[in-house]
Amino acid sequence: MPDELATMTAPYWLDPADDLFPFPDASLALTEPDGLLAVGGNLSPTRLENAYRHGIFPWYAEGQPILWWSPDPRSVLFPEKLRISRSLRKNIQKNQFRITFDQAFKEVITACAGQPRPGQGGTWILSEMTDAYFQLHKHGIAHSVEAWLNDTLVGGLYGVAIGKIFFGESMFTRATDASKIAFATLVTHLRSWQFELIDCQLQTRHLDSLGAVNISRDDFIKILDIYCNKTENPAPWKIELSALEVVTGNKV
Repeated sequence: MPDELATMTAPYWLDPADDLFPFPDASLALTEPDGLLAVGGNLSPTRLENAYRHGIFPWYAEGQPILWWSPDPRSVLFPEKLRISRSLRKNIQKNQFRITFDQAFKEVITACAGQPRPGQGGTWILSEMTDAYFQLHKHGIAHSVEAWLNDTLVGGLYGVAIGKIFFGESMFTRATDASKIAFATLVTHLRSWQFELIDCQLQTRHLDSLGAVNISRDDFIKILDIYCNKTENPAPWKIELSALEVVTGNKV
């Protein structure tokens, strides 16, 4: 996120004391930079869930107000389109990692905050973001996937699940392909649970390599309107297995 956003004015300001005041329509987001829609508000579970249901997410840096975004186009991955490269498949077949769901949410989000990222001097996963998503996790809305090498957490990711849509937020890795294998395992489960789509937010080469594509914001919102209202899976997602069991078992 460019540093100059700290001084930008978005078209809409949200009252931090009002969780229920609606967001403006996502079509009103600024084209540059990356779909900035609103400023302010708070990170309550009510506000966050409402944001995701409407294709909006928070993303801001230390010293900035809360910034809310709805980019166009939107990077997404349809679960049946997951792409496993030859090298990744070989690492999956080594069966090094034990994969768990929802067993170390706070550790995963903390590790994501500390993950070095090219071109970024800091993190948008500030302490208030960590606290907010942990509250969502306790509500059964935010979930984590963990990759373990023996008993050491070496990779993972977290995101938000509403209906049959998973909104990816961030991932980290401390071992080769650990986060990719965690992601592949998640996608395989989401496919078996009949999830329609995984939101990847903004396009990256890393996500493109796994099968992510861009769709228009209008098409994205239409999908959310249908599938965010579908029956969810029970939370928390208490799953533990090797990545090999899932990925080969579902013939990815």
